[in-house]
Amino acid sequence: MKKLLASTLLAAGFFGFAGAASAAGCGSVTIANMNWPSAEALANLDKLVLTAGYGCDAELVAGDTVPTFTSMIEKGQPDIAPEGWLNSVREPLEKAVKENKLVYAAPAITEGGTESWWIPKYFADAHPDIKTIADAMKHPELFPSPEDPKKGAVFNCPSGWACQITTTNFYKAYEGDKHGFTLVDTGSAAGLDGSIAKAYERKEPWLGYYWGPTAILGKYPMVKLDNGVPFDEKEWQRCTTIADCPDPKPNGWAKSDIYTIVTKKFADKSGPAFDYLKQRQLSTVEFNKLLAWMVDNQATGEDGAKYYLKNNEATWSKWVSPEAAEKIKAAIK
Repeated sequence: MKKLLASTLLAAGFFGFAGAASAAGCGSVTIANMNWPSAEALANLDKLVLTAGYGCDAELVAGDTVPTFTSMIEKGQPDIAPEGWLNSVREPLEKAVKENKLVYAAPAITEGGTESWWIPKYFADAHPDIKTIADAMKHPELFPSPEDPKKGAVFNCPSGWACQITTTNFYKAYEGDKHGFTLVDTGSAAGLDGSIAKAYERKEPWLGYYWGPTAILGKYPMVKLDNGVPFDEKEWQRCTTIADCPDPKPNGWAKSDIYTIVTKKFADKSGPAFDYLKQRQLSTVEFNKLLAWMVDNQATGEDGAKYYLKNNEATWSKWVSPEAAEKIKAAIK
């Protein structure tokens, strides 16, 4: 799949673009605005580019990983999911692609993403013996829960996110309850971020799930815990990504491919607008810088999109036709 996508992107680079699409050619477009900063920035970036550069009537709609892809497969809406983390939904996505319901565009993040359980670097330096999840599970006393200090705490992914399923299954697989831990519901991305920031401010222990690229990992140095076992694709599909799986086993993390996904209907009708989505991808370094700026300036996804476009013309102008580039520059002045 990666080689096929790379060939597509290379071919698009050689042959260029046919020009900006008209409003009639692009029409109404719905874009999933998923509830984490990088996805919000990408959704707003796509809305601005498609509206200003290609004459689309683009609208953001609320989204989350599993509900968004389920809706795209079953209802054909929304048209675009700018930042799709494929790990926990790969099987239904691949099936939908084969059935000509969905289409992969470019990687949203060039290098893919990182998922893991982490501990703060200052804690890792003080406890060099804790290198794996199994090591951490032996010491609940080192990670006291804010709700019950007699138990250790593992901070979970927010409700509704696919990573909540994988983290819960890892917690079961590594026998968190048996070892005296509790799984903490962080409630939201802000709650998860806040728990890390609070730990850092107080130089307290912290153990839990996080992913990258993100401003948090750029701002607060964290150390990955090794899962202790290699990645097993069959186990990943059998149980690791299945909600309420009764018998999860220790497993490694799947490589986190992150792609922009569109409906086949949009890909077929939108012409040059879809060509843009086959080109648009940010590197981890670019994303970390953008997300750090958003955090430091309390910026919205829309603010982040405009900031990126104003400060990275040399990069994004290669994604679009010269005509579209001029319209986009005029829109962000």
